[in-house]
Order: sequence, then structure tokens, then C-alpha cells
Amino acid sequence: MQSVGTIDRVLLVDDQAIVGEAVRRMIATQGDCAYRAVNDPAKAIEVAEEFRPTVILQDIEMPGMNGLDLVGRYRAHEATREVPVIMLTGKEDPAVKADAFARGASDYLVKLPHPVELVARIRHHSHGYRMQLERNAAFAALAASEAHMKAEINRAAAYVRSLLDQPMDGVVHADWRFVPCEALGGDVFGYHWIDDDHLAMYVIDVSGHGVGPALMGVSAMNLIKSGSLEREQVLDPTRTLQALNAAFPMARHDGMYFTIWYGVYNQRTRELAWSGGGHPPSFLLRGGTLRRLESTTFMIGIVDDYDAPTERTTLEAGDRLYLFSDGVFELHLKAGGIWGLDQLEAFLAKSPAADVLDAVVAETRRVVLDGRGQVDPGSGAAVAWDDDFSLIEFRFA
Repeated sequence: MQSVGTIDRVLLVDDQAIVGEAVRRMIATQGDCAYRAVNDPAKAIEVAEEFRPTVILQDIEMPGMNGLDLVGRYRAHEATREVPVIMLTGKEDPAVKADAFARGASDYLVKLPHPVELVARIRHHSHGYRMQLERNAAFAALAASEAHMKAEINRAAAYVRSLLDQPMDGVVHADWRFVPCEALGGDVFGYHWIDDDHLAMYVIDVSGHGVGPALMGVSAMNLIKSGSLEREQVLDPTRTLQALNAAFPMARHDGMYFTIWYGVYNQRTRELAWSGGGHPPSFLLRGGTLRRLESTTFMIGIVDDYDAPTERTTLEAGDRLYLFSDGVFELHLKAGGIWGLDQLEAFLAKSPAADVLDAVVAETRRVVLDGRGQVDPGSGAAVAWDDDFSLIEFRFA
């Protein structure tokens, strides 16, 4: 229903014109009150649609239609469903009164009441109805705003996904799974050949949720892959993280910072060099043995004086490397507690090599709860991740 403004709007439905005149005079002293009377009950709803009352005064005994039946029609009609109805009748009958309330009446007065009481009842019910309309309008505006925000987040998530590198085959096979959370976290990741021998690989997780962190992550990713950094920098994990730290101080980015794991694989020497800034470790899987490649320093953007030591290891044919964000393992279990890094490590070690990525997605979907601590009542499965889910797999020939 449209807004009814700030004044009381009284509709009287009574077949007696003298009652209509009496009521008009009772409320005539109320300068901020609009009044309309209907003698034919068959026209009550039609007039209500046009007049938009904030309260209806309804007689019971009328020719051709019982006022109690008309209350039911009010409650079934969109324009009058929630408008308060005060029964105004000459009978003080408890059974009739009970029936009126059962059908949806808001109040009951024996006519004609004292003007002070009638005006007070009108004021009370009309005010409550107008406040309800205002609340409904506020909720509708909030829902529209949330829908708009959700649409913006979905567009941002689609944009982030469009920037992620395509799966890769060759001497290094790369594939990934990315599931943005409902609020959109700040995950981005990528990989690219710096030259014929060196493959850069990284995963970034910006603090917070929403479009801002996502765009900051994209900016950091673009700095790595756009060629803005010198070749000697991107070949050296230490210098790459130092360059990112200089470019993204949290004081100039609304207090946001990010974690990163950055590695460079030399296919000629088979050496993997990496440095991690406050990010979860990457997992190197060889056979059934899994090794953690831990971060070597703290988050990007926290301090100006930043050191990021580089670690190195040699890879063998058949090795698999997994990069991921904390949204993959910091999951609330149905039975309580967290499905943590140890559980992810154990699951990866025992998963079939052919479908590791999909297996991890399925397992986390099984254990994770949504932000309200609820699961899908139909399937019992989780309905959302609390944070972005980013998992990248590298296989080395």
C-alpha cells in the first residue's frame, strides 16, 4: 500500500446516515483528520482503495451484508489487509465481540461512544498502523539496498573470476577452484611464465570482506603480472614482497593489509624459491608425504621496514604443490570446532590424485556452516562458505 501520510484517515461503514453525521461531528475538531462515510457496505472496499484509510469504523448490522463478514473481506484484500478495524455496534454481546476479534477486528465499541473515547481509539489504532507502514517501507528499502549490494558483490566476484588465469598444461600443470563467499573476501591468485624457465605463482588474501578488499587484491595481482616490476624483482620472492609492501601501506589503503604466498619455479634447475607474508603454508605433496612450505615473514602493508626471507627446495617429477587461502580450512564444523589446517593436510594426503580439487570442495561443503550457523534443511549440506575459497594445484612433470 502507498504511504498514507501523517494524518489520521477515518472510513466509516454504516448504513445509517445519522450515525455518519454524528461520527463526523465527533472528530471534526481534529484538524489533522480526514473522514469519509460509506452507506453501502458493498462499496466499502472500493472506497477504501481510493481513500486509503488508516482506520475503519465498521457497523455490524447492515442490510444485505453482515459487518463481521466484511471484516473477513478486508483481511483478504491487499488494500485493507492490515488496516485496523474498530467494530462500532449497538450490541454489547460477548459472543459477537469474540467473533469479531476472531475474524480480524482490532477493537470493539458500543455506539455511540463518548467523543473523547472514540477519538482516542482512532488515534491509537491509526498511529500504530501508520508506524507499521513506515516500518514496512523501511524494511522494503533495506531489502532493496541489500539486493543492490548483493548484485554489486556478485558483479565484483564475476570480475575477479574473469581475471584469474586459465588452467595450464605442459611441464607444469595448473588448475584451481574458486568459490567467493556471500560477502566476497579479498582472495586473488595467479601464475604466469616470467620467461622460458621461470614460473611465478602466488595467492593473495586481503583483510576484510566486500568490494574494497577484492579491488585491492586485484591491484596487487596486476602489479605482479603487468610487468610494472622489473624482471629481477619478480624472479626474487624477497624483492617481490618488498615491492608489494612499499606499494600497499595500510595507512594509505583504509587500514587494509594482505597476506601472500609467492613462489618462483625454475624448470631448468627444478628449484622452487618462495617467500610468504603471513599467509598459510603451501603444501608440497610427494607420494603420500606432505610437507608444509611455511611463510617467512608477516603481512604486507603493516610496517615500512620489511624483510621477507626466501626459502628454496628442489622439486621432483610427480610432485604436487597446493596453494590456498584460509577460507579452505577455517571452517565451522556441524558438531562444533574448526576444520583446520591439520584436517586439510590429512585429506589432501589421502585424496585420489585424479580429482583432488573437487574432492576438497565437496568435503568442505559437507562440513562448513553458513554465517548464521545453519545448514540446508533439505540436504543437510552447508549452504555457504564464511570466507573466499581459493585452492590451486600445480603438478610437475
